[in-house]
Amino acid sequence: MQFLPKNIPPKVFTASAVVVAYILLDDTSANEQNALGNWLMLVAQVLCTNAAYKQFQQGFNSTQNGVVTNGNINNNNSNQSNEDTIRMLTKMVNALNQEINDIKNKL
Repeated sequence: MQFLPKNIPPKVFTASAVVVAYILLDDTSANEQNALGNWLMLVAQVLCTNAAYKQFQQGFNSTQNGVVTNGNINNNNSNQSNEDTIRMLTKMVNALNQEINDIKNKL
């Protein structure tokens, strides 16, 4: 399953996290922000730990006769059109706003 498009520029990807964080700040108490922030950090730690171990295994598996061979790491920084990026970010913001409204309506 491919969750993230591979051609999002790194700065746009990082900026999307800032946008999401600011959206989540609205109408939440400090306790709610703290609880959600800690939960998101736990999710991030699980993802980082899993990815690190996968990288370790890939490096271990690519060792042949004591020589580590480089895997197929693709650093191709393809540029996605600005319109596609804006469209994708708009969809993300709309989806997050919908989720926030759904949570507010349940309270």
